[in-house]
Amino acid sequence: MLCKLQETVQQYLCVEQWQLYLYKEAEDYIGLIGVEVNDNDKTYTVQHISVNPSFRGEGIASKMIKELQEIYPGYGCKSTDFTEPFIQSCLRKEEGADL
Repeated sequence: MLCKLQETVQQYLCVEQWQLYLYKEAEDYIGLIGVEVNDNDKTYTVQHISVNPSFRGEGIASKMIKELQEIYPGYGCKSTDFTEPFIQSCLRKEEGADL
């Protein structure tokens, strides 16, 4: 498990297309989201997403996804098999809030 974590961290450090963003409110880092950016087809794939357990249920993941849309205007959002259910849940919650 530690080997896989180290491998993933190295990917974010060494591969230009892999970007890791920390989400901060006030003085607290409360979430992170990692993406793989593909400039050729104007997409980014959410590879990793996590919210501090103390802040879960507050819409932080949805805020992080919205921030990505601002960072990558005109890009489409993709997900992995692992991140897909979570992202879809966030988008459904967001749609419900807009009604």
